[in-house]
Amino acid sequence: MSGNEASLIEVDGPWTHRQVSAGGTRFHVAEAGEGPLVLLLHGFPEFWWSWHNQLVSLPAAGYRAAAVDLRGYGGSDKPPRGYDLVTLAGDAAGLVRALGEANAIVVGHDWGGLLAWTMGVYHPKVVQRLAVVSAPHPLRLRQAVTSDPRGQGWATRHTFGFQLPLWPERRLVRDNAALVGRLLHEWSAPGWPDERTEQLVRKAVQIPGAAHSALEYHRWLIRSVARPDGIRYAHRMRAPIQVPTLQLHGTLDTCTLPGSAQGSGRYVAAPYRWKLIDGAGHFPHQERPRAFDAQLLGWLADPEPER
Repeated sequence: MSGNEASLIEVDGPWTHRQVSAGGTRFHVAEAGEGPLVLLLHGFPEFWWSWHNQLVSLPAAGYRAAAVDLRGYGGSDKPPRGYDLVTLAGDAAGLVRALGEANAIVVGHDWGGLLAWTMGVYHPKVVQRLAVVSAPHPLRLRQAVTSDPRGQGWATRHTFGFQLPLWPERRLVRDNAALVGRLLHEWSAPGWPDERTEQLVRKAVQIPGAAHSALEYHRWLIRSVARPDGIRYAHRMRAPIQVPTLQLHGTLDTCTLPGSAQGSGRYVAAPYRWKLIDGAGHFPHQERPRAFDAQLLGWLADPEPER
């Protein structure tokens, strides 16, 4: 990470920044607190800053919170490949071990949520509990896109647009990443993002290699559907999740519709809880942090979360 990148990514706050190696890839992590490890996985088009509220609330509640820049984002390495959900789940499982723990509570938003669902199937021993935010189970998402083309299909149109080579990268970073700012506003409820968050996210996506890496996630998701790797992944993901799972979703989410996320519980064999966050769009942990934290911390404090 260059000096310029470090000054952008390593935002000061009641947390510490460090580089952690897992499986030969270096990841930037912002962490705070002591106690059971909570691994926080951001979505598109963000970076670790997505969780800055929870890097305060989780430590205050007795947890060790670690917000990572996913592969290709922020201050983490940007290798040419490895942007499939199986490799990404391996990254996160390796990070838990690299942070000195056998397992962790995994909280994922958007792409981080798809990744969290995947960890629950591919690395069940590493996942103590699973909380997914604005992210249907991958098989439920696939079903929603095909069965509701005018609803979830239209809401996911950006992913189909990202399949083109080169041009989407240029479009993403053009005019100081104006498109990124527009997506943040379009997918959230009125009043978010705040100016600081928007500028940080727009600058982070302009780090060399970040835009291309971010788009590679979307490309794998579509292109793998008919390929052997995608077929294997879909088959494996039918296995039920065996850890307590919380699913949180904003009522006003226009990127991943609440109806598309609902029904993911059919893939969970363990205690499962579904909660809507009123008045929040696609980023409930940032738009309505108090309401979000009340749900997350209440569920974490419950030794036997209900089905």
